[in-house]
Amino acid sequence: MSDLFDQVTADQDPFRRLASKLPGFSGYIERENRRAADKILRESLADRFEAIRKQLSNVQKDLASAQELKYIDDLEGAATKLQTFVDKVRTAAYGNSSFFEAIKINEDELASLYEYDLALLTHADDIERGVQNVAASVGTDGMEAAVRHVVTQSRDLVAAFDQRSEVITAQPAE
Repeated sequence: MSDLFDQVTADQDPFRRLASKLPGFSGYIERENRRAADKILRESLADRFEAIRKQLSNVQKDLASAQELKYIDDLEGAATKLQTFVDKVRTAAYGNSSFFEAIKINEDELASLYEYDLALLTHADDIERGVQNVAASVGTDGMEAAVRHVVTQSRDLVAAFDQRSEVITAQPAE
């Protein structure tokens, strides 16, 4: 994930590069870069999970068309959890009211936070496979377990994002 931060800093305009050389100003620039990286990362997370939610919605439509209504409510609950996650990610504070504004965070702590966000991206792969498994399990004995797995994954995802803010606020101030 440090590549994202490196990309933000490499794309700076000449004024920012010059201003970062001014005494005391480099901390401001670094905070702004962290905010920009945080925003880019979270928008990518939200977009990825929004695509998965749409896949799940398509599975629900297919089930409804096939008159397989038994699991529609459970899948709707999972879709709602995914949408809740997307909304939380999109509306989490960044910019002038960033988590980084009130909390001093060093490079090691920032690396830990990026690792946590990477784990959230790993959840995307897992949930996407789960949704694909539901689609493949329609009409089979494995349908119930596949639906239960996606419901659990979606619930765990929202809890994982809530824990992200705990990771940030639990960091000791310098």
